Amino acid sequence: MSFPRDVSGAGPAPWGTDHVTVAFGDTTALNDITLTAVPGQVAAVVGGDGAGKTTLLRTLVGRIRPQSGRVIAPEATACGFMPTGASGVWRELTVDENIAFVAAAHHITGTALEERRTALLGTAGLDRATDRLAGALSGGMRQKLAFCMAIFHDPELLVLDEPSTGVDPVSRVDLWRLISRAAAAGTAVVMATSYLDEAERSSNCLVLDRGHALAFGPPQDILTHTPGTLTTGTAPSGEPELSWRRGRQTRSWHPGPPRPGEQPIPADMEDAVIALTLADQQQES
Repeated sequence: MSFPRDVSGAGPAPWGTDHVTVAFGDTTALNDITLTAVPGQVAAVVGGDGAGKTTLLRTLVGRIRPQSGRVIAPEATACGFMPTGASGVWRELTVDENIAFVAAAHHITGTALEERRTALLGTAGLDRATDRLAGALSGGMRQKLAFCMAIFHDPELLVLDEPSTGVDPVSRVDLWRLISRAAAAGTAVVMATSYLDEAERSSNCLVLDRGHALAFGPPQDILTHTPGTLTTGTAPSGEPELSWRRGRQTRSWHPGPPRPGEQPIPADMEDAVIALTLADQQQES
């Protein structure tokens, strides 16, 4: 059987997955997942641990073979991939040596190399750290270096696995600025994130839970169609297992319309993801 991956250097666009299923033995990691990545936009993938985010991203860039469905992507040389935890950075090399290695892999030399390195490292705030070992950089600087390496060859599709997880707030803002600039330049960006405020700023968001798609679409559409009723107060309202803390307040959720006397509140992305997950679990029980 041929590898179910449509590869083309010129198109089609948008990129993404079409009803993809991935299984590891008896475990289904992705079940009939469709994701669209449009050039010039950021698509966010969110979900808890074990939701299938990393499996989906690795499938999208050809590192995992699906059992069924299609992957629509550029050829490998036109894809950029930043794995989680900045594992794409060689810690024993300097910033400049990391960049030189990636440039050589993509046959970028001479003036093109110098111009691209100057622009990217300057934007990322790494231009004064070019002779430092990557292993000696702060977590945020190392993540920004990994981003620069993933996008150095100006890919058509850029896939990022939780690029801002675990970094300081300033570096997280810097990374989001870099991601936004890449999209504005015409790159299709797919980004798994654990920060739901980032997901709210994306063009489209895919919500995963245990390999199933709970929602996909513009964030505002997901918020508008959050299932059930959401309330807030100082203590749980209803079943404790359907409540969670948000700062000093407690959110409570139940399926169906508001009960008499309830004052529902609008959901943000965190509320919506939790509500979608609870609704899915109730359907299964």
